[in-house]
Amino acid sequence: MQSGISASKELHQAFNDLVSSPGQRGLLAGIKNEQLIPLDVITSSSADFSSDLTSLNSLIKDNEAAYIILRRYADSPDGYVAVTYVPDTAPVRQKMLFAATRLTLVRELGLERFRETLFATTKAELTAEGWKKHDLHGETKAPLTEEEQSLQDIKDAEADASRGTSARSHHVSTDSKLKLLIDDDALDALKGLKGGDHNLVQLKYNMPKETIELAGTSSAEAGTLANAVSESEPRYSFFRYSYHSEGREESPVIFIYTCPSGSKLKERMVYALGRAGIVALAGSRAGLEIARKLEASSPSEITASTIMEEFQPKQEQKSGFSRPKRPGKH
Repeated sequence: MQSGISASKELHQAFNDLVSSPGQRGLLAGIKNEQLIPLDVITSSSADFSSDLTSLNSLIKDNEAAYIILRRYADSPDGYVAVTYVPDTAPVRQKMLFAATRLTLVRELGLERFRETLFATTKAELTAEGWKKHDLHGETKAPLTEEEQSLQDIKDAEADASRGTSARSHHVSTDSKLKLLIDDDALDALKGLKGGDHNLVQLKYNMPKETIELAGTSSAEAGTLANAVSESEPRYSFFRYSYHSEGREESPVIFIYTCPSGSKLKERMVYALGRAGIVALAGSRAGLEIARKLEASSPSEITASTIMEEFQPKQEQKSGFSRPKRPGKH
């Protein structure tokens, strides 16, 4: 999944307009060209929240995901609700993208503005009757779908819920405040990468134990790297790339995040949220300086030529995650 999705200037302006305009009840937002953008304005014809929900039905579709921002509590700084609407009939990739980006939406517009965040899969949940059920049942909701459960897991983690820890584990703090643990074998392998014991370290996330573990170490060439990395499961890989530049031997470390398209939604979100923390830990605990950060759906996208292109002379240093070109495409 492509990284770096952010709120556009247009969405920030649309939200500011909503905050300052009593005549608006809310707005719809979507994702286009790696940005969160405004789609429609939900007008207000009444001071009653439930009455204004009738106009929402015609704006959302049965097979298309959307973000819905509603002013629910008038004259309150945190009077807004962010709804992630992901119908079951929406395309699978769209469902995953909207679910995984849902936290970005509220962060960029201001967490302090939102009293509630909801996940809905049907139009009925967003009617006056649906909101009434939500208010009445709160903690006694129906069994969650996989998408809803995944989002709840992330929300719980972001609230820094108490977790048991091991004396042989180390905390990884991510930008999203998701707390992960990394075991000593994984940390030792990263230190060994600096010492030259191997040039490839693969880490995986043990979902039941909520721990980053060592998936394996090996020695690989850039041309055989794709064969060494798992095609079926997400991986955090640290690869020491050796090459010659102007008569000098260089050996920078590359962080590679791979997440196959068939990965479960919860895996995709946890890996995406944890990658920044893993990179930070590699620097602070293992002494690794990460020269490049790459992201790919399949290890086959990471070829010798794409890695070489990252280190061409005069190429600007990259600070974010980039997606390599697919083989054969220019």
